[in-house]
Parts: sequence; C-alpha cells; structure tokens
Amino acid sequence: MPVAEPDARARFLAATRFNEQGLVPAIAQDHATGEVLMMAWMNAEALEETLATGRVVYFSRSRNALWRKGETSGQEQHLVDLRLDCDGDTILALVTQKGVACHTGRRSCFYQALREGELVPIAAPEMDPAVLYGR
Repeated sequence: MPVAEPDARARFLAATRFNEQGLVPAIAQDHATGEVLMMAWMNAEALEETLATGRVVYFSRSRNALWRKGETSGQEQHLVDLRLDCDGDTILALVTQKGVACHTGRRSCFYQALREGELVPIAAPEMDPAVLYGR
C-alpha cells in the first residue's frame, strides 16, 4: 500500500520520534493472521521508502545500510498498513509476508519460549537458511 502523496508521507515522518541514533523500532505483523513476525529498526530514509513504495525497508545496524526485506532471500514484506503508537516512538507495520520472516528459516522471529524453566524453540524452521541466502 504505497502512499502516493509526499505531504502525507512527510506528516507520518514528522510525527515519528526517532531515538538518538536516528532509529525507531518497527514491528512487523501479518495483516491476515495477527502473528507478530519480527522487530527491526527503521531510519527516516527506510520509513520514507516503505511509505513511497509499499515494500518494507529497514535499517540494518550491523551493515549500517538500508535493508529491503527479502532482497537476498526473496522473502519480501509488502505493506498493508502502517501505524504509529501513542508516543510516536514505535511503528507497527501490517504486512503481507512472502515466505518466512526470520533469517533462521522460521515464519516468525519469536520462536523461543520458556517451557518447564528452559528456553526452547516452539517452531521449527520452514526453510533451510542456507537455501534462503545461497550459502
């Protein structure tokens, strides 16, 4: 769902409170199921591109560069709706997820939970990460 009007995109950006590093946390949620898929960071450039194109873009802190979700794995996220929390410091991206969201090959990055006092995986990989990333 690209936002065609530059003024509308500018209003969303102006309402967003970025941290000292110029980043804001962004939670990706499957728009159809409500499943929380992942959390990543956006800077102003990533947020602008996400709004303008409808393809979800994050900021990779490890690479210090924009990260267009799925650019190497093919597991793209397409924007359905973008929401800002009451403080303006967290984004919720309702998305259509193509394939898996997690680099481990799982549908969601939130696959670990406490069970009987131990942290254990509660979801198995759906894809081999080596296949996802051509390793």
